[in-house]
Amino acid sequence: MKDCLKFQDLSPTTYADALDRQQFMDIGIKALWAPIPRIAGKAYTVKCHPGDNLMLHAAIYRAEPGSIIVVEAGSIDYAVSGGNVCAIAQKQGITGFIVDGVIRDLAEVREAKFPVFARGVMPKPGVKKTLGSLNETINCGGVAVKPKDIIVADEEGIAVIPAAEQDRVYEIAQARAIKDSEQTLDQWQTQHQAKIEQILQARGFVD
Repeated sequence: MKDCLKFQDLSPTTYADALDRQQFMDIGIKALWAPIPRIAGKAYTVKCHPGDNLMLHAAIYRAEPGSIIVVEAGSIDYAVSGGNVCAIAQKQGITGFIVDGVIRDLAEVREAKFPVFARGVMPKPGVKKTLGSLNETINCGGVAVKPKDIIVADEEGIAVIPAAEQDRVYEIAQARAIKDSEQTLDQWQTQHQAKIEQILQARGFVD
């Protein structure tokens, strides 16, 4: 998982130049406590039967340390995880949870500083009766997430970097970060204003 650490250096915003919109999860999946640290890691994917959390509970004992568990819960009516499950995941070395669904025991999770991004909280837990799947392609936040895709998440949003494209995406994002760091705000403003005025003129705008 050490090869994922470099991805944590850059915000999801920086990856915008390298990824299509379809690789960013929708705004409903967000950090559940603040200030949450940026996390990055390989996706360990989980698909739960709606209202059932069995597969997430199985995943915390199977995912490699450094993984980010990404969950298609199928429901926002029942929590897929609580404080104890998050604590065990943290103990196992899991980097964080990305849940297209809800959790509970937020105060405990926040106190433990375990990173969770989800749609919200719900006191009522799901049951543990129905098999789903582990390490198969799932849909989370409108993005098709495959096992070992790189997840980068912080308060700006959640980027999903396809495993096969990770080197190309990182190179583009890193180049953008370097360019931005070398440019002053005054330089940026000069270029920005010229660009905006050029577009306005080309479209026939008159003050």
